Amino acid sequence: MRTAYTSDQIRAAEHALMATLPAGALMDRAAAGLTAVLAGLLAGLHGKVYGSRVALLVGSGDNGGDTLLAGAALAERGARVEAVLAGARTHERGLATLRAAGGRAVPAPGLAAIERADLIVDGLVGIGGAGALREPYATLALAAYEAPGLVVAVDVPSGVDASTGRVEGAVVRAQVTVTFGARKTGLLIDPGRAACGLVELVDIGLGPYLPDPDVVSLTDEDVADLLPRPSPESDKYRRGVVGIVAGSDRFTGAGVLAVGGAVRAGAGMVRFASAEEPVRMVRMQWPEAITTVLAGSDLDEVGRVQAWVLGPGMGTGKEAAELARAVLATDVPVLVDADGLTLVARDRSLLRRAAPTVITPHAGELSRLLGVPHERIEAARIEHVRRAVAELGVTVLLKGSTTLVAEQDRPVRVNATGTPWLATGGTGDVLSGIAGALLAGGLSCYDAASCAAHLHGLAARAAVHGGTVGQAPIAALDVAQALPEVLRTL
Repeated sequence: MRTAYTSDQIRAAEHALMATLPAGALMDRAAAGLTAVLAGLLAGLHGKVYGSRVALLVGSGDNGGDTLLAGAALAERGARVEAVLAGARTHERGLATLRAAGGRAVPAPGLAAIERADLIVDGLVGIGGAGALREPYATLALAAYEAPGLVVAVDVPSGVDASTGRVEGAVVRAQVTVTFGARKTGLLIDPGRAACGLVELVDIGLGPYLPDPDVVSLTDEDVADLLPRPSPESDKYRRGVVGIVAGSDRFTGAGVLAVGGAVRAGAGMVRFASAEEPVRMVRMQWPEAITTVLAGSDLDEVGRVQAWVLGPGMGTGKEAAELARAVLATDVPVLVDADGLTLVARDRSLLRRAAPTVITPHAGELSRLLGVPHERIEAARIEHVRRAVAELGVTVLLKGSTTLVAEQDRPVRVNATGTPWLATGGTGDVLSGIAGALLAGGLSCYDAASCAAHLHGLAARAAVHGGTVGQAPIAALDVAQALPEVLRTL
């Protein structure tokens, strides 16, 4: 499991560790780790460090000190290092060490140094930075983006809020981020994550001093351990029966996709209830499913289930609202998605139930639930997913370029397996089916949502690549069809 921490958590751990070390030792550790990564990158670019051109973007704080010390180590190995001094002050020991090693300092903006560099090292703002970059930092961020050299951020890209991933204004867009001690929350959550590139973690000894993490990201091994597995005593009922209320005469395919996600994710049985045309389509595509044409909101004719999926394509009219109310009145876990979210946004009291509930909104749907503009949610995803948990009393899976799963008094889980190719109609319906199958199989809302997001992303990647080199567009059903191979691999 990958863990990440806020700036305050990191600083507290650093202070505790520094109390046990000689002055400057922690910075030297960080600089040594940074040097090793930078030297490896230069070797990959040119086969050697000697003769390479390196531009350091240096701010006022310790982040700038780390950068200067690493630059000095590269200069000692023959790199031509220029430090662009952008802060109101400069770390004295770092600057003196750089100069003694043969590096040179130039005042900001130092555009010529940036433009000719093979490697640009962003040491402008560390984990304490918040809000938009001021000048000359903003100009330097743009110059680094436009320059041909490889951009490496030190600890966190300047302009990214290390605790939230929030970006306000200009930002350094790195190909590699070298972070010290532990991952920062903002490195895992968009829009900050998009500015990080590959994240390299340098161990500086913080481990014993770190508290419980702020956010976590499940690995393949974590998910494999959580997934329900059949035993010799298993039958279709023990493996989990999921009921799916989805689709309508207008949105006929949503049921096919949700059922496909559940079937391919390993549900013991899928009971599907909808209007006549969606039922006909599910019977054709998924003969394994037990189907019921609903004449109203009476769920007794559907049969017993261990979890419900409610909402994809079901419509938002009066009959749909009555059906949603009936499903949410049951005593089993319910996953609410799509049109179901529109219905509960009109009456949030529907979510006040004794049984577990998970909702799976994108930013627009969460906007309606919270009464917050869509843009604010996208800019501060972790803040708003936590707010939704507190206000609604449910488990929340917030879909998007970074999928977040949040539950009261638990670390937010960040899914790292997605792909931009998932931005196509119907993939969310497949995700709902996967999560519903896992809920019926006995996983908690927190684990079911987290594992479903992980599997969904892996299946999309598998479908995009199709076992060949390169990528191709995918349709939602391709994601469902790729699930068995992904589960085999795990």
